Amino acid sequence: MEVTAVATQGRYDSWDWVSSYVLLYSDTGRGWKQHRQEDGVGRFSGNVNSEAVVVNKLSHSIKTRFLRFVPFTWNPSGWMGLRVEVYGCTYKSFVADFDGRSSLLYRFNQKSMSTVKDVISLRFKSQRSEGVLLHGEGQRGDYITLELHRGRLDLYLSLDDSGGGRQRSGVNRLVAVTVGSLLDDQHWHGVLIERFNKQVNLSVDAHTHHFTTRGDGQSLEVDYELSFGGIPLPGKPGTFLRKNFHGCMENLYYNGINIIDLAKRRKPQIHSVGNVTFQCSEPQSGACTFLSSSSSFLSLPSPAASAPPGGFSAHFGFRTWNEAGLLLSVPLSPDLQRLDLRLSGSRLLLTLQTSSRHKSEVFSGHSLNDGLWHSVRLDSKNLQITLSVDKEPHSTVELWEKLEVKGNVYFGGCPSVECPLSTPAFQGCLQLIFINSQTMDLSHVQQGLLGKYNELQFHTCNIRDRCLPNLCEHGGRCSQTWSSFSCDCSGTGYSGATCHNSIYEASCEAYKLIGSSSGFYSIDPDGSGPLGAAQVYCNMTEDRVWTVISHNSTAPVTVQGSSVLKPHVIKLNYSVSTPQLHAIVEGSEHCQQEVVYNCRKSRLFNAKDGSPLSWWLDRGGERRSYWGGFLPGVQQCSCGLEENCADMNYFCNCDADRDAWANDSGVLSFKEHLPVTQVLVGDTERTGAQAVVHVGALRCYGDKTLWNAASFYQESSYLYFPTLQAELASDVSFYFKTSSPSGVFLENLGLKHFIRVELSAPSVVTFSFDVGNGPAVLSVKSPRPLNDRQWHYVRAERNVKEASLHVDQLPLRFRDAPAEGYLRLRLSSQLFVGGTASQQRGFLGCIRTLGVNGVNFDLEERAKMTPGVSSGCPGYCSGSSSLCHNRGRCIEKSSGYICDCSLTAYGGATCDQEVSVSFDRESSVTYTFQEPFSVMQTGNSPASGVSTETPGRVREDVAFSFSTTAAPAMLLTLNTFSQQYIAVILARNGSLHIWYHLKKNMSPEVLSPSPSDLADGQLHRVRIHRVSGNVYVQIDQDEHRKFTLSSDAELLLVRSLTLGKVTRQEAFGEEVRQAASRGFVGCLSSVQFNHVAPLKAALTSRGSSVVSVRGPLVQSNCGVLADSASHIMTDKGAANKRETQNDSPKDLAVIAGVVTAVVFIAGCALAVVTRLVFQQRRAQRSMKEEQRQNMYTDYTPTDPHLHPSVRDSVKEYYI
Repeated sequence: MEVTAVATQGRYDSWDWVSSYVLLYSDTGRGWKQHRQEDGVGRFSGNVNSEAVVVNKLSHSIKTRFLRFVPFTWNPSGWMGLRVEVYGCTYKSFVADFDGRSSLLYRFNQKSMSTVKDVISLRFKSQRSEGVLLHGEGQRGDYITLELHRGRLDLYLSLDDSGGGRQRSGVNRLVAVTVGSLLDDQHWHGVLIERFNKQVNLSVDAHTHHFTTRGDGQSLEVDYELSFGGIPLPGKPGTFLRKNFHGCMENLYYNGINIIDLAKRRKPQIHSVGNVTFQCSEPQSGACTFLSSSSSFLSLPSPAASAPPGGFSAHFGFRTWNEAGLLLSVPLSPDLQRLDLRLSGSRLLLTLQTSSRHKSEVFSGHSLNDGLWHSVRLDSKNLQITLSVDKEPHSTVELWEKLEVKGNVYFGGCPSVECPLSTPAFQGCLQLIFINSQTMDLSHVQQGLLGKYNELQFHTCNIRDRCLPNLCEHGGRCSQTWSSFSCDCSGTGYSGATCHNSIYEASCEAYKLIGSSSGFYSIDPDGSGPLGAAQVYCNMTEDRVWTVISHNSTAPVTVQGSSVLKPHVIKLNYSVSTPQLHAIVEGSEHCQQEVVYNCRKSRLFNAKDGSPLSWWLDRGGERRSYWGGFLPGVQQCSCGLEENCADMNYFCNCDADRDAWANDSGVLSFKEHLPVTQVLVGDTERTGAQAVVHVGALRCYGDKTLWNAASFYQESSYLYFPTLQAELASDVSFYFKTSSPSGVFLENLGLKHFIRVELSAPSVVTFSFDVGNGPAVLSVKSPRPLNDRQWHYVRAERNVKEASLHVDQLPLRFRDAPAEGYLRLRLSSQLFVGGTASQQRGFLGCIRTLGVNGVNFDLEERAKMTPGVSSGCPGYCSGSSSLCHNRGRCIEKSSGYICDCSLTAYGGATCDQEVSVSFDRESSVTYTFQEPFSVMQTGNSPASGVSTETPGRVREDVAFSFSTTAAPAMLLTLNTFSQQYIAVILARNGSLHIWYHLKKNMSPEVLSPSPSDLADGQLHRVRIHRVSGNVYVQIDQDEHRKFTLSSDAELLLVRSLTLGKVTRQEAFGEEVRQAASRGFVGCLSSVQFNHVAPLKAALTSRGSSVVSVRGPLVQSNCGVLADSASHIMTDKGAANKRETQNDSPKDLAVIAGVVTAVVFIAGCALAVVTRLVFQQRRAQRSMKEEQRQNMYTDYTPTDPHLHPSVRDSVKEYYI
């Protein structure tokens, strides 16, 4: 029967009903499989009373003969009561059984069969992880092979392979499309292959993979026959080239032809090889599932009658995802002797513990936690114990005397009263258990007739592949245990539980705001979107921050001998991908690209009809023929637009067609057409004609999203956008400022699901959502009111692993997702911003920089057409200029603004002055925390009766700059009262080493992010960021490097932070001790640990109990000087490079004219600037006194409860 839905009801007129249950199905009544819904949820919702009928539609139908309802919860005031109805339809089955030495051959009526469309469908079940289900090939190189490999399905398909005649044994060297997992579970799996020309859909159960096949042809040409169940060798029936299929196939159709029905009726098109039967054989299985890693066990007696004299043997199969767990424990006589077999590091470890405390150990196998079945055999005889796994060579342990088993044998775990050593229990499946060559019947165990057990499921292997589909984003690698999965994000450029968050800033503007200098940076223009990071050059030496994107044709290109019909093509390949280019250009306020065309008898336009003789292609491949400015419809050069061409009869200098060198240079600035992708030069075929073309790099400035804002001044008003596409992962980030005590920032609803972010109280931001597991609520409470008319940052994220909420620099709040819960957030309404669908609890204030999943919303444009909402946001701190630098916070005042630099390591009125100190060998600065301080502070949060929040994860953020020529050297140490420490040192060779000692019983871990010698007298910037066990390190402008520590412990009871020489060294390793005694000689600048700026505190709080200074300590500007020198060298290099690139023939008259124009413009500009300065001085005179009074507000003592986050709150304080 094909079952589509089930319905339940309680016992009639009673208090007995089932609240939730698990549904199992089987076609034999012996081996069962749990049905799971689309998100992997195994439980079904039941009844809430005895009379109402609850219908559960199955996400995908199941074809089965038996159903089993297993109650999970029931009415606590009554008992289990259940009435059941099953919905579905009849199902006709044609089956064929293959014994591993048989196959069916479907032979064509002609020599070969050529098809442009194929549909192949079948169902199969097998207990073997290897075997060919389908194979066909042709002489011209076409082939199709469907193969079961390591419990997955591999499809090899090629049309007219360019390799020509392929060897039959060459499947191994071809690339397969792989789908499915755990397909060797002896349960039915459906397969569907649909092909039209080169487009293919491959479906296994509920998973479909679409791909384009290999080869140059459009049709599949197969010679003579298709084989099912194996690849037979011609002329030798029953001989196979590859491992053939062992199991059952059902309803096998090839392009509408029922292969099994033809074979069963012995039609001549079907040739049977070996013994193919038409009834499925059921292999012996008897699997059971161990559910708990702490309490599961199976205790069985050891049959003494069948045991060899003085010996013992055990044989069983297992499969698991866990690296560790006890498989077998055998008590021996005399007491205190034990033979244990466990998984350790995904290998088998056999341990023999004797009464004399002598221990013998031996390992066997590798990567045994791969989810596949593995066969284990343990034998003891002739004073030897042999251990073998699968077909690998056995391992041996020598005995001094014969073994004597005492009591029961334990599988999968052992009660603490029986096994004194604490070993994690096995989570996984066992089957085919033999003790002393005697089969253990698990049905008897379940019925209480044999042995004992705890936390077991019988007659089923309830293993799941949590990495199918792969829920790790952006190429993250998925790994799993029995109960969860994790994502390895190293090398992806992303971080987080599912690799959702980009580790890079979105633009060069953002890097400027965190205090970075000119250099190459990776920017991620769409954040958590699909584009990935692009490497660009950020030029921060001018008033504007320029993003420079280079291409492959940096040198001028000389062109001769080209015509309009055969133009010379200059292709420009940029250092970033086309989608990344589009995103960068669209997100910038302005973009431009210089084109220089030097010519001699080479025209740009035909003088007769004005048709272009040379042209360029824009980013969409469209042909463009304007050569300067931002007016794409005007086919002129810059000299024509400026009316200064050498010959005023033409709009381009080159169109004068002179025998002397001329120049047409222009700056293209129509953003929608940039960048230039090709330049085609056509008029250089005449004698003496020549052109020299140079296209500059694409240069953009401004970030349109940073200050895109809207003001809400009516509680019933809101902005609406399309439905949030956030089934599996979503992140929402924005800034707000308000004086209202509450209001909804955004809301999106579904039929039952929802997501909402709101200011629920003057100092509380709340993030709530429901994906089907009940409402989940996270709240962050600020120690200060958030309705203070200042900007505050909010970032909320939900994925299949966890949800998080981040507000300003307060600790993150986390909530783990349930392991067996629903995953998909299904929304249907529009996304409401600044209000709700009910027009109640609307937000009053400003919202800016709203981004969702890497997409930035244009609030200003939508606000123009919405009543009650206006574009932009009034106030000094709402402009696009960066008034406060380096995370300094812009605070509105009645007559201006001030910058709060208290949470930064910088000083000055705008937080742009480096706080630098010169150290000598005896100098040190120690910042002592006023009370035992935990890095993972969470603050108070309102209790929620709906869900449980997880406190903030372990986080440490360290940033500093230094320059020195002495090594070894101690840069920074952090100590705790619990003997933990972090030390940052320079080794003897000048390389940076970071020492982490987080656990007393473990050796320190040393991270070496760069082998370069940093003791070179240059200024180096270091950023260290730790989240739990992951450490991210960046040196200067290099890429972030990720390291994974063996421990994710937090720093408990932090005592002090020391810069320079350390006198108390008892807890350090030898290398750290030497560096600590040598101290530091050089310049330290802008040092910050979380919210603490020790250098600034040392200069402003001398005499305080918080800061102690030893040795000479001199404030200096060494950091600024070193940084300036670095900028000068960088800028000179860049200038020299541009000068070299732009060298080309020039006309002396043109140069003289340009010089005259520059002198005239400079004179005018000087007059204008003089007047503006005079006016601005009068306007700022009223602000000077207030700024002078607040000059030292940046040295305000910091609040120990504030914990800044380096990345997530980066933009909050750069206004």
